Amino acid sequence: MDEQFKEHSTLQELRENRIRKMNHFRERGDNPYKYIFHRSATVSEIREQFEKLEQEQPEQAQEGISANLAGRITARREQGKSTFMDLRDESGRIQLFFGEKQVGEDKYETLKDFDLGDFIGVVGSVRRTKRGEITLFVKEFQILTKSLRSLPEKFHGLTDVETRYRQRYLDLVANPEVMEVFRKRIEMIDAIRTYLKERGFLEVETPMLHPIPGGATARPFITHHNAYDTDLYLRIAPELYLKRLIVGGFERVFEINRCFRNEGVDTKHNPEFTIMELYEAYQDYLGLMEETEDLFYTVMTQIIGAENFTYQEQEISLTRPWKRIPLHEAIRQFAGINLEATRDREEARRLAEGVGVEIRPEMGYGKIVDEVMSVKVKPHLIQPTFLYDYPIEISPLAKKKRDNPALTERYQLFIGGLEVCNAFSELNDPLDQRERFMEQVRLREAGDDEAQYLDEDFLTALEVGMPPTAGLGIGIDRLAMLCTNSSSIRDVILFPLLRKL
Repeated sequence: MDEQFKEHSTLQELRENRIRKMNHFRERGDNPYKYIFHRSATVSEIREQFEKLEQEQPEQAQEGISANLAGRITARREQGKSTFMDLRDESGRIQLFFGEKQVGEDKYETLKDFDLGDFIGVVGSVRRTKRGEITLFVKEFQILTKSLRSLPEKFHGLTDVETRYRQRYLDLVANPEVMEVFRKRIEMIDAIRTYLKERGFLEVETPMLHPIPGGATARPFITHHNAYDTDLYLRIAPELYLKRLIVGGFERVFEINRCFRNEGVDTKHNPEFTIMELYEAYQDYLGLMEETEDLFYTVMTQIIGAENFTYQEQEISLTRPWKRIPLHEAIRQFAGINLEATRDREEARRLAEGVGVEIRPEMGYGKIVDEVMSVKVKPHLIQPTFLYDYPIEISPLAKKKRDNPALTERYQLFIGGLEVCNAFSELNDPLDQRERFMEQVRLREAGDDEAQYLDEDFLTALEVGMPPTAGLGIGIDRLAMLCTNSSSIRDVILFPLLRKL
C-alpha cells in the first residue's frame, strides 16, 4: 500500500508540474491548446523527399529542404545550448535540432516548458547531421497541445497487458509496433472489400437490433427500446437479414460489421467482434469453397507479402491447393474414434470420453461431434484445411447433404489451429427450415440457451422463394490474428471488452 501511495504521489506531483508549465505558456499569451497547424508533409513524406533529393541532386540536399512538421515529442537530449528531440507522427519519427542561436535566446528558453508527450509544430530545414541522421533544424516552433500526464517510461513499451487493453491510447503511443498491427488489420479489410467488389458483390448494411436473435447458435445480449416498449437483441449474426435480400432479388451481397455474443471470453473470443458475411445466389458449398480459398489466398499473401509465414512459432504455407477433409474422417484420423458409425447420443458420449473429451449433460449428438473436433482435431490443423460435411443437429440453416441427409453441406476453414470461416449451401426449403427451427425450440426448452429461435418472418420470406444460395462468414478478428502473428484476439481489437475494475 505504501508503494502504491508513493507512486500515486509521484504521478500527482508530475502532473502538477506540467500544469505549472502549461500556465507558463498562458502567462506568455501563448495558448497551449492550438486550433490548427499547417503541415507541409508528414514525417515519412519529408524523409522520402529528402532521400530522393540526395540521390538526384546531392549538392542541393546538403542545403536542405524546408518543412513544416507536427507531432508528439517522444525523446529529448540536451547538449549545452543545443537540444535534440524526437518527433513522432502517425507515419514515423524524425530528429529535431534546436539551437539557441537559430531560434533566439528568449524562444530557446521556453523549451524548458516542453515535456515528453507534448505536441509541437516546427518549421525548419531538413538535412543530415555529421553523424548521418536525417534531422529537421528548427527555425520556428510552437506548442500545439500540452500533455498533463507522463508517458510510459522512455517508450520502452507499455508491458502490463491489462493496462495496454484498457488504455489503448497509451499502448499506441508507447508501442509503435501496435499501430502497425492495426494498420494491417485495416489494410486486410480493405483488401477483402476490393476482392468482393471486383467480383460483383454489393456491400450492404442490415440491422444491429433484432426482434428475434438468429443466424447463429449463441446466447444474445438483450436490451430494451423505450419508445416501442419492447425487448430487442444485439445481433449475433446478420445471416437471416442478408438472406432476405437474396429473396428480394439481390444476387451477391456482403456485409462487414459487428456482432455480439453473450459468451465466454478467451484468447479467441470477444463478446463484440467483427464478421464478414456474404451470400451468392446460384452457388453451392463446393463452388464457394473454391472461392473462399482464392479470397483467403489473395488477401493473406497481399497483407503478409509472401506465401509462407510464421504464426506463433509454426511455419504455415499458403501454397494451393489446400487440404480438404470430411469432418468424420478427420475425427477418425486425429481422435481414433468413429462417430459416423453411430447416431446414439450415449454411444457418442462414451466414445468421446474414452479419448479424454469432457462431455456436458446438455450436449446432444451433434455437439459431441463438434466438441471432439474442437479438442482432438482443430489443434492439428496448422496448414490451411477445410473440414466439411457437418452433422445436421448443429447446422440448422444448412442444406442436407445430397447423398446423406444426416449431414449438411457445410464447411469450416482452419489455419494455424484457428477456425476462420464457416459456410454452407443455404437451406431454402421453408418446410424443412420450419422443422429445423422447431427442433431448436425443443432444445431451448430443454435448457440449451444457445439454441436458435423460431423466426416466422424469415420463414415467410423463404416461402416467397430463395434461389439456390451459398453463404460464407469470416471472423475478421481471427484472420487479423493470423496476418499479424497475434496470440490473442484482444491484440487485434482496438478496445476489447474487459471486466469492470
